[in-house]
Amino acid sequence: MKELILDFLPEELENEIKPMFRVKQLCQWIYQKYADNFDTMSSLPKNLRLELNQKYHFSPLKCVKFLQSKDGSIKYLFELYDGLCIESVLLPMKEEKFDKEGKRISHAKYTLCVSSQVGCKSGCSFCLTAKGGLKRNLSAGEIVGQVLWIKKHNQIPYEHRVNIVYMGMGEPLDNLSNVSKAVKILAHNDTFAIAPRRQTISTSGLAKQIKELGEMNLGVLLAISLHAVNDTLRTELMPINKAYNIASIMDAVREFPINQRKRIMFEYLLIDNINDKIEHAKELVKLLNGIKAKVNLILFNPHEGSIYKRPRIEKALEFQKFMQEKGVTCTIRESKGLDILAACGQLKQRSEKI
Repeated sequence: MKELILDFLPEELENEIKPMFRVKQLCQWIYQKYADNFDTMSSLPKNLRLELNQKYHFSPLKCVKFLQSKDGSIKYLFELYDGLCIESVLLPMKEEKFDKEGKRISHAKYTLCVSSQVGCKSGCSFCLTAKGGLKRNLSAGEIVGQVLWIKKHNQIPYEHRVNIVYMGMGEPLDNLSNVSKAVKILAHNDTFAIAPRRQTISTSGLAKQIKELGEMNLGVLLAISLHAVNDTLRTELMPINKAYNIASIMDAVREFPINQRKRIMFEYLLIDNINDKIEHAKELVKLLNGIKAKVNLILFNPHEGSIYKRPRIEKALEFQKFMQEKGVTCTIRESKGLDILAACGQLKQRSEKI
């Protein structure tokens, strides 16, 4: 079976491919020129292309379906080598801007939401992904492959920087070794050169792995899916809280290394009459005391079979206003892709193909 070349850092390939400068050329063809196969890599010698063809491939997934939202978001269903499926999302953040003469002033900006596992074992009661359980971890190359496919499909040039959020299917810190390697591959100057500060790892709060990630000092941003201010409610919403309660998460977060200009992000899912009252906001302010934090409020995204309801925007605005008055940076995240089930908590492995 051929090896997935996207699983390797350029310096790892230098042990196999000689002379070393050929690795740089190879990476440019794959990550920057979006080559379809080794045969088209004209700057590589014919015998090297033949060797690469025999040993490697760089197509870890195929798109079997994609849906585009009215807001421009695109949800992709990818099939992996073993027939299992994952979902990824392209989120357009800013459109291209041109002056009166038609000269481009600024490029379009995108965020790519990638999966790190097939399914998830965290079991959050509000999340569709959790319904199918965990099938397996993705390799680093399968994570990188999502970025490669989406950039290529949307003809996003190499030099147009994108943001990566590990907020798709799965718990990224439950697959820390492969996720951390994907971060390094994506950040490498010979691949996409997506700086770690443009990569955000979102976790349901695995305190032990948060500490391990911090010790790696990759330079990534950290987002904590908090969603509740006391252990009783959080355990109801997120069973993982039994293993890692709120206090353990906060202890790990306080030790996490962050750039002086950055903040730890806390995702807080507002659910109607569950955790959206001012009394909850007061408790949240206390919890975040002493932490350089930013709170992202997310209005619950309804899906079939859920017992929860989406709160009124007025309640979210009241919650936000209270947080801001107490000196906590707080935003209400716009839910993109709601009409195609691409918003937060709505990704789910599906078997249907077109």
